[in-house]
Amino acid sequence: MNDRLKVFSGTANPQLAQEICAHLEVALGAANISTFSNDNIFVHIGENVRERDVFVVQPVQTPASIVELLLLLDTLRSASAARITAVIPYYSYARSDKKDMPRISIAARLLADVIVRAGANRVLTMTLHSPQVQGFFSVPCDHLAATPILCDYFAAKLDLSDFVALAADAGSAKRAGAYAQRLDIPLAFVDKRRVSDLDVEVRNVVGEVRGKHVIIFDDEIAAAGSLAETVNAIRRFDVGDVYAAATHGVLSGPAPERIRDMDVREVVVTNTVHVPPEKRDAKVTVLSVASLFGEAIKRIHTGESVSALFS
Repeated sequence: MNDRLKVFSGTANPQLAQEICAHLEVALGAANISTFSNDNIFVHIGENVRERDVFVVQPVQTPASIVELLLLLDTLRSASAARITAVIPYYSYARSDKKDMPRISIAARLLADVIVRAGANRVLTMTLHSPQVQGFFSVPCDHLAATPILCDYFAAKLDLSDFVALAADAGSAKRAGAYAQRLDIPLAFVDKRRVSDLDVEVRNVVGEVRGKHVIIFDDEIAAAGSLAETVNAIRRFDVGDVYAAATHGVLSGPAPERIRDMDVREVVVTNTVHVPPEKRDAKVTVLSVASLFGEAIKRIHTGESVSALFS
């Protein structure tokens, strides 16, 4: 790649940014990010970005990661970058996409507005919990899917002749359908109700899973309560081996312990979110999406089609 392309990273997932740079064969841009004793965050860009095509890699997961992203965008805008693309592998507030109870914020839209106001001319993200959030940005937004990464892994590892793809809920059926179609296996889904922030109740399984091996597909695994209930529910149908796959391995709160106790062969996630060693149970496999993001960045930089990646 030429020197007009620059990639910078916040502190939320620098490992992924380094892998993306390795794919692009460019050096990660110099950015000094530090925190003062009063928790204020300081950002300094350590190289010239004037009239460059700049990409900022930062998952939006914690308050600090959001502030870092906004400060990086604003700093690069002030430094006269020609175009700034916010590369957000994980956009956690995508769950807050509607006003489904009184007196709450539609946080996904609010954050989208703030990111654009801070300086983003374009957004590149992956597997939004609610796909309509892509339309909340007033600048172009490319929405990637981890489907080829996850499917290629299972296709190389397993004989899929007796497998079923299982959507974690009815709302995920369309997304899981893309996995089922790519793997050429049947699709089923779970009817469930959320009873608290950490727990859900499974009512029924729609589709034929009895006697089959199952791969449960979801967009993310946070506290893993939904996954645990789903696994327990389908065990009542005498299924064979159970695998689970999700794009975002957040693995928050009780998730690592729940996965250890779960009757599954393997839980496969990607590195859109950094998964530290203490959360990587022997059952947990983390796949890299760096090549997919790297190829998308290359295509954005050169003006080629991003959607063609999934053709």
